[in-house]
Amino acid sequence: MSSDSDISFVDEPPVKIAPKKMKKTANKVGGESILNGDNDNSNKINKEDPMKVFTNIDKSTKRLSIEEIYQKKSQLEHILLRPDTYIGSIEFTDKSLMWAYDEEEERIVQRELSYVPGLYKIFDEILVNAADNKQRDPKMNLIKIAINKEKNEITIFNNGKGIPVVLHKVEQMYVPELIFGTLLTSSNYNDSDRKVTGGRNGYGAKLCNIFSKRFTVETSSKEYGKTFKQTWINNMTKDKDAAISKATTEDFTRVIFSPDLEKFKMSVLDDDIIALMSRRAYDIAGSTRGVKVYLNNKLLPVSDIHHHFIFYGKN
Repeated sequence: MSSDSDISFVDEPPVKIAPKKMKKTANKVGGESILNGDNDNSNKINKEDPMKVFTNIDKSTKRLSIEEIYQKKSQLEHILLRPDTYIGSIEFTDKSLMWAYDEEEERIVQRELSYVPGLYKIFDEILVNAADNKQRDPKMNLIKIAINKEKNEITIFNNGKGIPVVLHKVEQMYVPELIFGTLLTSSNYNDSDRKVTGGRNGYGAKLCNIFSKRFTVETSSKEYGKTFKQTWINNMTKDKDAAISKATTEDFTRVIFSPDLEKFKMSVLDDDIIALMSRRAYDIAGSTRGVKVYLNNKLLPVSDIHHHFIFYGKN
């Protein structure tokens, strides 16, 4: 007879058992002494009836409840629990040959390195957003990227048209908050529009926010005459009230974030990931015509894609 409880009783009729030497152990579980020639504590003898044996002693084998087996998670919880579905692996890759920026030689080289794809992905989401703004605003001509290893802080700035600083009538929140702090929101849901930009699935920059300890967005919209600044902390679980003020005469958007390195099994932005991020900055400089790209306050000497490939080798 079986039972769903931790302890079940198995009744056995008395039978003759051939004599066998058993070694008494000094172990006791719940007051019952244990007899076992192999010193195995998997069964216990019942004091009142020696022929009744306790089974399923290991509570780790307890049956899970329906509620424990089937669980509903919020989308934010699901992203954090299953990051590989959204940003790729959060484990270090095996060392392999990759193109990376060599700071000493000041060029792109091929070398062996190991990195975390998920961390690279969230950086690239913000960088591609900045480059995409050139498609929306042909007058945009500047991208600035800063990687601060000591502070674990990355900043990406572009001087293209700012995000509309206006209250969304349906969602009752400002558009920048909708874009950067609310899942499944996007400006790319109209399938009749021709797509030349990088994102369309409603995750994008929010993934960077979710995998950051701190995430700040600041934008200035000349069209709406306002600036917007808001900060989220602890994987987008908390936010501070947005600060709204009068806009200057300039358009811009700046994103500053501190990756949650523990989620990527890292303690610091290491040289390999910085080398890959730096190479990506060169990629953007070479592929975004008419835009000057700065990396850590240094203008990258790349004006077009052909010039860009010069940096992928000595010749």
